[in-house]
Amino acid sequence: MKGFLYILLSEKLSKYYIGSTNDLERRLYEHNLGHTAFTKLGIPWSLIFSKEFDTIHEARSEERRLKKCKSRKYLEQYMKAHPPLAR
Repeated sequence: MKGFLYILLSEKLSKYYIGSTNDLERRLYEHNLGHTAFTKLGIPWSLIFSKEFDTIHEARSEERRLKKCKSRKYLEQYMKAHPPLAR
């Protein structure tokens, strides 16, 4: 099953949220309903980046790696270096 790494932006909080899923539309919808404590504070969230992986496991590994970096600058450079593919 394919997996996706995604990055959301809350302009309200001026924060990014990094996640992974197998269904981008559903997951964005859930975040904007406030299904998680952190994302509830930042509604509305915008999907600003996604990257497809062959498996959800690969997407989750990349999510964990990015979250460990804890650097907004690194995350912004990552998004520039990995332009999204047309869907």
